[in-house]
Amino acid sequence: MHRHTIALAVLPALLLLSACGNAASPSASSADAVAVIDGKPIDKAEFDLYLQNVQQQSQRTLTAEEQSQVLDQFINMKLAADAAEKSGIAKQPKVVNQLALARMNVIVDAGLQKYLEDHPVSDAELKPEYDVQVAQMPREYHARHILVEDKATADAITKDLQSGADFAKAAEQKSKDSSAQSGGDLGWFTLDTMVKPFADAVVALQPGQLTPEPVQSQFGWHVIKLEGSRTAAAPPFEEVKDRVRVIVQRKKLQSYFEELRKAAKIEKRI
Repeated sequence: MHRHTIALAVLPALLLLSACGNAASPSASSADAVAVIDGKPIDKAEFDLYLQNVQQQSQRTLTAEEQSQVLDQFINMKLAADAAEKSGIAKQPKVVNQLALARMNVIVDAGLQKYLEDHPVSDAELKPEYDVQVAQMPREYHARHILVEDKATADAITKDLQSGADFAKAAEQKSKDSSAQSGGDLGWFTLDTMVKPFADAVVALQPGQLTPEPVQSQFGWHVIKLEGSRTAAAPPFEEVKDRVRVIVQRKKLQSYFEELRKAAKIEKRI
């Protein structure tokens, strides 16, 4: 990877470091240091944490040469932080608040991780949550439609269809939608993927039924036929087990926040 590319890749981590300011790091001997700046050793553990952030951003392990480039970037950040500290920037109210916020974020993140370690998700909690998520999966619908510019045309098409005209042929001949080439077939979809007037009309139909009146949306006038509906197929439990674990963890954290709020006296002023 070119040096230019490495510099771009580490930018998020550089910004993270600058947000945290020039906080004092654990004392390090020269033997433990990855570099020494004006007689001050840079602790290897501190740099390793920074390097870990960079590699997470890059989503790969950096080569020895790239790690050396990252160390140069880290040294630059140390020098810039020292210069800013000497200029008194760290005492400016806005910077003080930013440092306090960055510190709080780090502590909260570590604290929540510790909470999850102390309250691990058991396998017995996963299947019930999986069942809840499956029950909440949206229903799927299969429909055809004919889209035209005006209601009079839509009314005439509806009348023809009610008299026995073939829907697919009518869609091919008269619909302005791209689905006309497939006889107006929209395939399977969930209601949240459709505009509200269309979704409301579909959910009111039984399989095989036509909309009794054309439905207007921002795209024009729709004549809709519902072909069928079904419960969406749920992925196997083992396939989504890790995602379910994350959901349970989030719910545990939400309960934890609620406990903290109940135990505190809170007065909102805005």
